[in-house]
Amino acid sequence: MVDWLGLAVPFAYLGILIGSLATFSSLYRKRKAAKASTLTPWFPFHLQRDIYFSLLHLEPSTSSSSKEKKSPAVPETVLKAALLRRATEAIDRVMVIREQKQALALLLQRGSVGDDLWQRFLRAEKEMEDEFRDVVSEANSYVPSWGHTIFQSAKEMATNSTFRQRIEEHQSTLTEEREWWNRKKASIQEGFMKELEQEGTRGGSNTKNSSSATTAGQSTEAPAVPSPTNGSDDDAVLVESGGPAVVGTSTSGGGKKKKKGKK
Repeated sequence: MVDWLGLAVPFAYLGILIGSLATFSSLYRKRKAAKASTLTPWFPFHLQRDIYFSLLHLEPSTSSSSKEKKSPAVPETVLKAALLRRATEAIDRVMVIREQKQALALLLQRGSVGDDLWQRFLRAEKEMEDEFRDVVSEANSYVPSWGHTIFQSAKEMATNSTFRQRIEEHQSTLTEEREWWNRKKASIQEGFMKELEQEGTRGGSNTKNSSSATTAGQSTEAPAVPSPTNGSDDDAVLVESGGPAVVGTSTSGGGKKKKKGKK
């Protein structure tokens, strides 16, 4: 015979255990959800998404007669453009999440950041996944299979807007750079003019010094004294037979001739 009382005790124990675990799990999830809802969002308000939903839920204008069809409040092209702007904002946020995820995970492993910051980041990542799915479904509702190409078009728009921002930044600094260059050019010209003036003054002083030196040298030079020159005609060469040639002056030769005549 089966002992139902003995079997009821373990079943009751299992029921109490499962019920307590379920209660604890539900309470933990509620607390976690409440804590996550109180956390500061990772990104600010999604302005493009709010604009799209506000345009989408505008009530159409009422016509005068009930037979006429109600005209849409917002044209479909405007809604498509708003959806593209929403997709562009979603791409920008996804790029930010991808850049920050690795660094934040490394800081979390080292203990540099708390768990609350990581929970905020995971919440933002999940919100962006939901945003991508919502954008794809909205795009397919307008044009079939547009959800496959909407993000490619949005990426091109984001790249174009980034280039425009950079060009505007360079244009804003153009006047400042031009003024800086004009000041620098004026300072360079002043420096060159000063160098030219200094070179001119040095050249004038050098010419004055050289002219004064030449005049002083000419005044201190002594007059040249003419050297006495005797004509070569006065020199005489006497050659005797059997003897060497004798060179003498005219006076010596005359004396010898006179002596020979006396003898």
